[in-house]
Amino acid sequence: MNKRLDTRVLVLLSLLAGIGAVLHIFAPPVLFGMKPDMLLVMMFLGIILFPKLPYVLLLSFVTGGISALTTSAPGGQIANIIDKPLTAFIFFGLFVVLSKVINTTIAASVLTAVGTIISGSIFLTVAVMIIGLMEGSFTALFLAVVLPAAAFNTIVMTIIYPIVQKIFVRTNIGKSTVTSKAS
Repeated sequence: MNKRLDTRVLVLLSLLAGIGAVLHIFAPPVLFGMKPDMLLVMMFLGIILFPKLPYVLLLSFVTGGISALTTSAPGGQIANIIDKPLTAFIFFGLFVVLSKVINTTIAASVLTAVGTIISGSIFLTVAVMIIGLMEGSFTALFLAVVLPAAAFNTIVMTIIYPIVQKIFVRTNIGKSTVTSKAS
């Protein structure tokens, strides 16, 4: 039973990563080749639905790799590989703490905004300061790309998360794989 449960979770996480990859590939670049990271929303959704360390680890490396392969930002390959695992574990820690205090639906939206800002900050730091391949200052890129992406990702999560919750409950996936915190 436990193997079957793990396989279901892995399949669902794979679907989220696949959906995120397609959305990430087809999102139009906004500035200097940077674009909103819809794969990030799917990573956050996977962490919220399956908040366990092994799943977070796997999902962070998968999304980092896919983002690195599909990025259009100069230097984005290295930045994504560094950014996604760090962001995933920060997001996971914040989710575990915050979901005990407030409703999971509210936590999902708030943490998506915070997580996107964290991700964008890490990405820009790596791309601008270490790789040095992107033109423009950190502040300009942060204001022009990261903050709008955070707003966009939050809106997307606010719409998607309740729908996914209902699907999980109606298909009984919620009872067998999702933690009881999803409300």
